[in-house]
Amino acid sequence: MKFELTEEQLAIKNAVKEFCEKEFKPELALELDKKEEYPIELYKKAAKLGFTSMFFPQEYGGQGCGLLETCLAIEEMCRADSSLGVAISSGNFGSELILAYGSKEQKEKYLPSICKGETMSAAAFTEPNVSGSDITRMETTATKYGNEWWINGTKIFITNATLADFIVVLTQTDTKVRPTYRGETLFVVDKGTPGLETTKLHNKMGIRCSVTGEVNFDNVKVTDWNIVGELNRGFYHSMEFFDKTRVGVAAQAVGMAQGAWEIAFKYSKQREAFGQPILQHELIGCGLAEAMTKIEAARWLTYRAAWLIDIGKMDPMATAMAKQYASRVAMEATDFAIQTLGGYGYLGDYRVERYHRDAKITEIYEGTSEIQKLTVLKYLLRKY
Repeated sequence: MKFELTEEQLAIKNAVKEFCEKEFKPELALELDKKEEYPIELYKKAAKLGFTSMFFPQEYGGQGCGLLETCLAIEEMCRADSSLGVAISSGNFGSELILAYGSKEQKEKYLPSICKGETMSAAAFTEPNVSGSDITRMETTATKYGNEWWINGTKIFITNATLADFIVVLTQTDTKVRPTYRGETLFVVDKGTPGLETTKLHNKMGIRCSVTGEVNFDNVKVTDWNIVGELNRGFYHSMEFFDKTRVGVAAQAVGMAQGAWEIAFKYSKQREAFGQPILQHELIGCGLAEAMTKIEAARWLTYRAAWLIDIGKMDPMATAMAKQYASRVAMEATDFAIQTLGGYGYLGDYRVERYHRDAKITEIYEGTSEIQKLTVLKYLLRKY
């Protein structure tokens, strides 16, 4: 067992780091945070270098790497800037469903442009009256009339909602089957399809330059061609999708924690109190040491979960552990970073307050921390 990255993986990590040092301008992040605007040009630049398509096959323009390499890129981007990192690494959210379950024709239509950064995507699960952590029942329905499926319903808190060129949506196609999740199906819907409307949500606590919105389906007409995967297997496809994407969220959390910690550590070596750098004061120095210990633990939980998926041994308990722990560490580390900087930490120019605001979402999306704990418990009961 080797606890080290390969030369190729280190090269990816360093390449992303160099890109971020050059392109992730603090003033840009502050501006986009205030305006709630997406960094579309940065997304295109990152995609052109292959940083957003690590796990896509080369035949579609991807890098042909694994989830671990993807996590390295996500972590490094979120370390450089929590807001820009989340926005750019999530630009192709939902397209993984096409890659995993889509038809040959769907892959050929959607994936090449995603890999090039020419298009963006979204996945729509959460509904206004149904918890995002519970997709066992859907109020959004797809009803078949002749050769067409008519989709009706509303989805909320959808990443890239107003920017996406296509949206993969989870619907209820069989309303009579019990349990209800056995009658759910995924469809891909193109932007501009009649009846599809998107609305941007404003005034979020964090990740403000990552667009979140509401998606409304009013008699949106599609055909069997638009079904992603198998009819009435959408729930199972979605659960497997979340097992992978929550590892990406863990990588976001690790990156945010690391980035905020580095700012705090550098500051603590320069800022003096009572005649010496505050790093030399036990509560600050030991607090930073403890924070880094937790960050390292979260990092290796995340790497292990990604590695297991890459070798074909996906472990939902490992992915749940990684996301739950990494997100908690991100909140703790960013909070301590603010405390270390004191009054300066409360100011936007010093960035750590934004890292803290951004970190909170990692405890919520892709399944809340409470759901992750229940998942871990479920598998523990099976194991013991």
